[in-house]
Amino acid sequence: MQKLGNYITGNWIEGDGEGAELYNAVTGSVITNATAKGLDFESILKYAREKGNPALRKMTFQQRGRMLRSLALHLLKHKETFYNISYLSGATRIDSWIDIEGGIGNLFSNATLRRKLPDESFCLDGDSINLSKENTFMGHHILVPKEGVAVHINAYNFPVWGMLEKIACNLLAGMPAVVKPATVTSYLTEAVVREIIASGILPEGALQLICGSAGDILDHVASQDVVTFTGSAETGLRLKSNQNILKESVPFNMEADSLNCIVLGTDVEPGMPEWDIFIKEIKKEMTVKAGQKCTGIRRIFVPENKMEDVQIALATTLATTAIGNPLNEKVRMGALAGQDQRNDVRNQVQKILASSQIIYGSLDSVAVIDADEKAGAFLSPILLLNTTPFISEEPHNIEAFGPVSTIMPYKDIYDAIALSKKGKGSLCTSIVTADAAIAKQYVIGAATHHGRILVLNAACAKESTGHGSPLPMLVHGGPGRAGGGEEMGGMRGVKHYLQRTAIQGSPDMITAISNVFQPNATGNIEAKHPFKKYFEELNIGDQLISKKRLITAEDIDAFANLTGDHFYAHKRETDFTETMFTEQVAHGYFINSAAAGLFVASFEKNPVLLNYGIDDMRFVKPVYAGNSIYIRFTCKEKTAQELKDVNPDVPFVQGQNIPKGIVKWFVEILDETNETVGVGTILTMVKMKNKVN
Repeated sequence: MQKLGNYITGNWIEGDGEGAELYNAVTGSVITNATAKGLDFESILKYAREKGNPALRKMTFQQRGRMLRSLALHLLKHKETFYNISYLSGATRIDSWIDIEGGIGNLFSNATLRRKLPDESFCLDGDSINLSKENTFMGHHILVPKEGVAVHINAYNFPVWGMLEKIACNLLAGMPAVVKPATVTSYLTEAVVREIIASGILPEGALQLICGSAGDILDHVASQDVVTFTGSAETGLRLKSNQNILKESVPFNMEADSLNCIVLGTDVEPGMPEWDIFIKEIKKEMTVKAGQKCTGIRRIFVPENKMEDVQIALATTLATTAIGNPLNEKVRMGALAGQDQRNDVRNQVQKILASSQIIYGSLDSVAVIDADEKAGAFLSPILLLNTTPFISEEPHNIEAFGPVSTIMPYKDIYDAIALSKKGKGSLCTSIVTADAAIAKQYVIGAATHHGRILVLNAACAKESTGHGSPLPMLVHGGPGRAGGGEEMGGMRGVKHYLQRTAIQGSPDMITAISNVFQPNATGNIEAKHPFKKYFEELNIGDQLISKKRLITAEDIDAFANLTGDHFYAHKRETDFTETMFTEQVAHGYFINSAAAGLFVASFEKNPVLLNYGIDDMRFVKPVYAGNSIYIRFTCKEKTAQELKDVNPDVPFVQGQNIPKGIVKWFVEILDETNETVGVGTILTMVKMKNKVN
């Protein structure tokens, strides 16, 4: 029988010996073997640092983002192959969709972050800081890719999503990865990695795969590396305590399984839309992936006067769940990942039963469709009841990682908050309520102990992604038992793999280093108007200083009449006693518009295609009738844009095929005393001479 391959140091290599047998979760038959025995983990990490890291660091954020998008498009073409393999893990089509297309969606989502990043291999972080009276000394923060490798140790429940959601962040940041999936479902991860490597989209050394034991890999990580772990809190603690990780101060991001909970608001009654939403959400979380989700609902908190109604409703809806072979179209819940996982769930439920009782389901038998309940790793949904949640510790401390949840009563919202915290930290919690006051109380009270809070009601339920769905633009992780880490979260996730460094110097020096014009830096004034330059011809610091314009009372009156903005401060006849002003003041938006008239050269066609927007515009000093203003207009930053696949028959869209880039201009509006009255960043879309490579 052919063993799974390990993709290391540029080659597919089988480990030594037979290794671990991997089983079909539905039939119990052996699929393949996996082993990493005999692999040189030190060499694997060295290869990533010396081969993959330099290649990725040379790329810009724009190039890395386009690389992720290309990879996502490529994997989508092969998704049916992955679906066919995923069925072996006991996953239904819906389960596999979350894992496979959800994972690919992470690549797409992170690829779009390039639009917020420069066309550089590094970026600035936050705002500049002036550190001197004479404006000659300043500070900023820069983010650069770490020079190491990201080591991802993943759980068995999401063999595709677990890998792709993590590598999307480190690849965009410019770091390579070594992925070690849980062995039991590593056959699916291996299939995806084979397709990634075959595509040739990633530079060599950017991704390596270990199927089997991680061996002594953590003994060889160094200070520039990053380790992430998803799995049990017990295993995570053991790995996090590795002496080499502690000695080298290696960042360790842990996402551990937790006792997540859902709360039914005291305002919700049977017959309300929120009642049905609550019952449906619990059923979904107990049966999707057969409950094998790190975000799964393990604790259900219900007002004590509605306990009986909720128990009946949950038992009724769980009884409609068709369990069995996921290839059968009638089946809605498949098997657990394997016999070992089923045995572990049974053992954990037995521990919870010390203070609880089963009110739905059975640990010993389950009716299945088109399958053998004994040969496959099937288990009935198990609903437990605990009536003493403040006294009993088992429901709050013991997790059965499967289709298992415990229902418990509470008296008021303060009780619900306190009970939610007894899990000692979770990845997510939900509250179902139509009352905004209850929702606010719960969110503010419970937020310290949960990484994500979903507020569900009739207004958002239809489009809600649900309790158990982490999203690439939101952080995924939680405090305490949940591991204390954060994954994803848009730029937050990318920054895990970037080193933040404070830099200090003159504005000119920081401009030269960052390639972003800094306030008080020296501009480059040329005879040619900046708007007459193509994207490639513009240099950071290219500057225009305009002529002066006198602002008159007639100007202010005309702008008020044109816009309808007759705010009292813009009227001549206003009594300005006890106001912020001494006389009629010009509208900030008029000053902004007048500024545009000063930096726009003429009505002739030029490479500027359109105004794209304004960022952070501030009016810092009033402009009165009789004051004059002028503009200092400086090229601040440039980002090229790739051409889009568009319909050439649509005129406006057709214009998007023009090669172009976004240029940010630092605009300073000054008065006759040379003091700043307004400042902001204007964005323009500027035509290129050539297409983006």
